[in-house]
Amino acid sequence: MLICLPPSEGKTPAPDGAAPVDLARLTAAEHLTAQRRVVLEALAAASARPDATDLLGVGASLGAEVARNTELKAAPAAPASRVYTGVLYAAAGLGDLPTEAADRAARDVRVFSGLWGAVSPADVIPAYRLSMGVDLPGVGKLATSWRPHLASALDARAAGDVVVDCRSAAYLAAWKPATTGDAATDWVTVRVVRESDGKRTVVSHNAKHTRGVLTGHLLRRSGPAPTSGAQLLDAARELDGQVIGTEVGTGLSYRMVEATLHDAATRRGPRTLEVVIA
Repeated sequence: MLICLPPSEGKTPAPDGAAPVDLARLTAAEHLTAQRRVVLEALAAASARPDATDLLGVGASLGAEVARNTELKAAPAAPASRVYTGVLYAAAGLGDLPTEAADRAARDVRVFSGLWGAVSPADVIPAYRLSMGVDLPGVGKLATSWRPHLASALDARAAGDVVVDCRSAAYLAAWKPATTGDAATDWVTVRVVRESDGKRTVVSHNAKHTRGVLTGHLLRRSGPAPTSGAQLLDAARELDGQVIGTEVGTGLSYRMVEATLHDAATRRGPRTLEVVIA
């Protein structure tokens, strides 16, 4: 099993006095360190410019976070499981996993990043501000620049396994699992829909939460990790009938009521695990 997550937009800085990032100790250092250095230098230079917020596609209110990008080499760092925050990460509880589940997360979860390429929850990184959708001066479009490096780092790891893909489109563009050839995977994206009055509609906030719940469940459950879409479906169905969240605003709870695995639309595309909440 390889679980692919997007990063959170918000990131929690490590405590003052914590050691800075050590690129040589990050996941897949042999494949990604050189590109990480290139992007880190380009980000620092871009973040020091007067038009930095425009370059990075963020509002002026985030100017302090952008300015922090200029000192990332020396900034305090913490495990990615605590730096990344937000709906999905709160639901997954990556920062509070028991030992066996934390070991599984370090091995089986990759968080995609415009700055680091991909990291495990155990990798120690500073808080930063950079989206994969940015066209970074000196580097170019980040998804395009990361693509060959991530293929080198991840293709062999994913081959013959199930890839549980919870990423958004910008991060999907940086690496797509192979579904044919020697590096073929069982690539499965996760779609969340709400059922109400017999109708099913795609949701946003609850989708992030539900993907987080599924991620946490896959890491904490006993037994071997899934290695195929069929085994993933069986694991997801273990949540059938369980209350998995509450509605923002109303506080009403919702349950997972069904999980279905749909075939790929194209030969090279992913299958879809559709999770229904109500």
